[in-house]
Amino acid sequence: MFLAATGSAFAALAASGCTPRAIGAAGTLPSATYGPLVEDPAGLLDLPAGFSYRVLSKLGDPMDDGGTVPDAADGMGCFDIGNGKIALVRNHELNPMQEAGADLTEGYGRWPDGRVFPGGTTNILLDAATLTVERQARTLAGTIRNCSGGITPWGTWITCEEPGGRGLSMAKQHGYAFEVPATATGLVDPVPLKAMGRFNHEAACVDPATGIVYMTEDASDGLLYRFLPAVPGDLAKGGKLQALALENGISDARNRDAVTVRIGAKHAIVWRDLDNVEAPDNDLRIRGAAAGGVTFYRGEGMHMGDGELYFCCSGGGAAKLGQIFRITPSRGSEPDTLDLFFESTDPDQFNYGDNLCVAPNGHLVICEDQYTEVVDNYLRGIDLAGRAYPLGRLRRQTELAGACFSPDGQTMFVNAYSPTITLAIKGPWIT
Repeated sequence: MFLAATGSAFAALAASGCTPRAIGAAGTLPSATYGPLVEDPAGLLDLPAGFSYRVLSKLGDPMDDGGTVPDAADGMGCFDIGNGKIALVRNHELNPMQEAGADLTEGYGRWPDGRVFPGGTTNILLDAATLTVERQARTLAGTIRNCSGGITPWGTWITCEEPGGRGLSMAKQHGYAFEVPATATGLVDPVPLKAMGRFNHEAACVDPATGIVYMTEDASDGLLYRFLPAVPGDLAKGGKLQALALENGISDARNRDAVTVRIGAKHAIVWRDLDNVEAPDNDLRIRGAAAGGVTFYRGEGMHMGDGELYFCCSGGGAAKLGQIFRITPSRGSEPDTLDLFFESTDPDQFNYGDNLCVAPNGHLVICEDQYTEVVDNYLRGIDLAGRAYPLGRLRRQTELAGACFSPDGQTMFVNAYSPTITLAIKGPWIT
């Protein structure tokens, strides 16, 4: 059965260094920050004292398949693949009009003249002890704007297309999720997971206790979806797609025009079945909302903690700076619940949070994605007491993305979006 393959509910979480303690749970760690940021002499990434980074991979680096590292590095997952090796699977949010796919001859989608769409993934094989890059190569090609995704307990990365409205209407075979094995060394067979819906996918998160996949939608009126696989662990076998609704009838959680959800208040969830999920008219969220589905403002990153999952909504909230919601799946007869875990009221808390993950000490790590007169994007932490603090400052006008942890919890990996830079950050993540 499903759990036998994973060993335990936490076997999947170890693949990305997730904490075995829920954020907000009791623990011995103080509710304190790591201290002020220290200016990086290289002018790339400011970190607290005691932290350091190294560049693993960057735009244009030669890869082992003969190509070069693509741009627009976004969501990413880390996996223990055995024999002292770990793998990163990294998304590239490239659209069909970009020329980064000029070296590709195979892929899911292409222009009429045969040019392969450049979106997809690359895999990076690392020595777990030294973090030496041993191999990197493209592993998925021909997709459109692979934004975020999520790890699975069975050792794959769910990579999600976010083609936008134009992409969904221009190329109706796009707007899907795909799977890429962590062990892939070259291009995989691109199989769209059509039963998981066709929409402006952002992130995915698998509950290791059930195999259910939760997904966010990057739209100002996006929904929150879950996919009940017919065969847990084999997403290609199909299943049922549902949208999140609330028993109390609240249909808008964005809080931008009126406050409808408040921090700490738990709301019982009702899951509404969806049909015609391939949505040739790009109307899945419209039909889901008509069935009572709750609208969120630009659902972004999503990550599993200890029996609960967190997702970020950039631009949500009364201050329009971003929200973090928590879903607690029921393990019994009671309904699942949703609550607003955090809502930013000041840019110094966080400003347009995007990808997120749970750190080994139970804190949340948020990647900022704002393009304003404030040039720098930050890594933000939220501690066990629900307080936000600065964790890193990227000294570039580009977003941070793809934060994830090594299986031993000693290293956080993160991307600078464009030009692509993949970093490994060492520090006292656990103590």
